[in-house]
Amino acid sequence: MFDISLFEFFIAAVVALLILGPDRLPVAMRTMGLWLGRLRRSYFQVKTEIEREIGMDEVRRQLHNEQVMEDVRRVEREVRGIGDDLNGTESESKPAPQPSPDAPPATPQHVERGEEKP
Repeated sequence: MFDISLFEFFIAAVVALLILGPDRLPVAMRTMGLWLGRLRRSYFQVKTEIEREIGMDEVRRQLHNEQVMEDVRRVEREVRGIGDDLNGTESESKPAPQPSPDAPPATPQHVERGEEKP
């Protein structure tokens, strides 16, 4: 993590022993360990809080997108309903279909019965 070799660590320990002395070194190491632990816990708390906030933003964004999509589907259903109503009204008001000019003429009743034309 700090890229300190064993030799460099040993030198730092000897210097700390010379500066603090054998009486205060254990207390200083314990205090330093406590502070490092607190610092580490604070770091992880901040990290998890940021990750939670990012996750909450994603959830909020997803919920918003789902609400927008539901609104789009609702409007689409309404438009289809209006279109169906218009199509139903249009088919009711249409006149009877006219025969096409290419269709054979309708046969009179007297031809169907086998009678000839007068």
